[in-house]
Amino acid sequence: MDIEVTDILCIGAGLAGERVAVEAAAAGHQAICLSIVPPRRSHSSAAQGGMQASLGNSVMGEGDNPDVHFEDTVKGSDWGCDQEVARLFAETAPKAVREMAFWGIPWNRVVPGKSTYFKGGEKYEKVEAKEKEGLITARSFGGTAKWRTCYTSDGTGHTLLYTMDNKVVELGVKVHDRMEAVSLIHDGRTCMGVIARCLSTGRLKAYLAKATLIATGGYGRIYRETTNAVINEGGGAIIALDTGVVPIGNPEAIQFHPTGIVPTHILVTEGCRGDGGTLLDVNEHRFMNEYEPEKAELASRDVVSRWMTHHIRKGLGVKSDYGDHLWLDIRHLGEKHIKTKLREVDEICHNFLGIDPLTQLIPVRPAQHYTMAGVRTDKDGAAYGLTGLFCAGEAACWDLHGFNRLGGNSLAETVVAGRIVGKKIAEFVNGHDVQFDTGLIRANLKREQERMDRLAGCKDGQENVYEVRNAMQEELMERVGIFRDHDGLQKAVENLQGIYGRAQKVGLRSNGLGANPELSVALKINGMVRLALCVAYGALMRTESRGCHARLDYEARNDRDWLNRTLATWKEGDDLPTLNYEPASQVEELPPGSRGYGATQVISRDET
Repeated sequence: MDIEVTDILCIGAGLAGERVAVEAAAAGHQAICLSIVPPRRSHSSAAQGGMQASLGNSVMGEGDNPDVHFEDTVKGSDWGCDQEVARLFAETAPKAVREMAFWGIPWNRVVPGKSTYFKGGEKYEKVEAKEKEGLITARSFGGTAKWRTCYTSDGTGHTLLYTMDNKVVELGVKVHDRMEAVSLIHDGRTCMGVIARCLSTGRLKAYLAKATLIATGGYGRIYRETTNAVINEGGGAIIALDTGVVPIGNPEAIQFHPTGIVPTHILVTEGCRGDGGTLLDVNEHRFMNEYEPEKAELASRDVVSRWMTHHIRKGLGVKSDYGDHLWLDIRHLGEKHIKTKLREVDEICHNFLGIDPLTQLIPVRPAQHYTMAGVRTDKDGAAYGLTGLFCAGEAACWDLHGFNRLGGNSLAETVVAGRIVGKKIAEFVNGHDVQFDTGLIRANLKREQERMDRLAGCKDGQENVYEVRNAMQEELMERVGIFRDHDGLQKAVENLQGIYGRAQKVGLRSNGLGANPELSVALKINGMVRLALCVAYGALMRTESRGCHARLDYEARNDRDWLNRTLATWKEGDDLPTLNYEPASQVEELPPGSRGYGATQVISRDET
């Protein structure tokens, strides 16, 4: 057996995984990060706009504090988040941003004096105070009362990840890249590590650890139109769900970002709208101010995505070979602004669309972007169901975001949760001894090797894995998207059950040896369809509208019956998840009320 032992094993080497590893290593523990790709190619690097923290340095952020950030986050979640976690996050975020500055992040800074900014296409003037010169500044993002999104132009994820990876190297954390975790080693009570497959050689290896962290990001690739990278297929969620005891929290909570470019669905940052960009229809008419007079383009993402889709359905979209879309207009921001603060957007437009955003409109429409869903954890990041298993970042349902994530809160979550969970894991390891069962490890290795051999030998069937994946993606796009209803969701569940049957009959066209992408997909396809069924079935059962979960047949947010969190587990042999529920918050600071945007009917908790 090829075995490696460590104190703490981080599955994923993006911002959350590396931040946990940094905290563990700083506490004197040995840490290993596993990553499908070299760490600086992790999907964290794709984040553009910034991370939220209530510093209040900019004149447009004056008076900001953790209380305001907390309130924005709870309202943004449509009261679906864990308020104890939201409070912990809002209090810690300013410390995390300053700490990252100390480690080397080149945050944009306050420049004193007069300057102009745009809101809704209109130019305004602001005056930054001399005494704030050089402090970390912020930009506006959707759903916030203050400007608090700290940024480095529109490459914030890039600079954060490179700086974090430098820290990993400095502290001697080992990173084993091109390694993919294919199953958790556990006895139903305790997690002992993972079985991983080398993507270069195809060989299996066991990693044993006192504590195992899942930090693999989201699983947007179960949808056809997504801003997610090709690696975001849900590997971490799949191996957790496969245990039968670890639940996925709020699987129905899937976020669509308003501005995925057409036709590639690559994201252009919310910073475009935060900096004053506007959305236009086929007549080049601005429309969001008509639907949301107060927030307009800077309502929360779920609200903007719904209104954009509604506007297209009214026949006001722009016809194209790739379907109807709308326009994003940043031309009025000017060359200096676009070439500095939105330079990645400029590059994306030139390289993937062949257009110049200085003079041309950007074709956009909502695309799947983020999973508020994830491995359910407590406030310390400990996963439900297995001792020794933790989770952080987008892979986790911590639960900071509830049913809608505010822009800038996810990048902040990776660093803040990594900081908090890393400390808790270090404490856990100090007081935790584990005995590794060699028989159990050997059995896990044998099971995974036999699974690979069956796929390569087509012993499970002749279904083409890519056709099965395409069918799953089409089903989710068609019936489990921005707008949902009973008939569509019921049909989606039935069709996905059929697709799940097909997934169990997949066989390879290749030999499965070495660096084999077909085998990689085939090993995950059962799990991907299970995740799709968790999303669809969870959405079918939730008979209300809350945040990103918009039911056309149940348009009211129902605080009387549905102020709770879905917990989806998968029992062996089943073709549907088992759904249980828990209260959204055990500690409630902010009672349910109006978000201040997105007209929604509300059934109060007090209604009979």
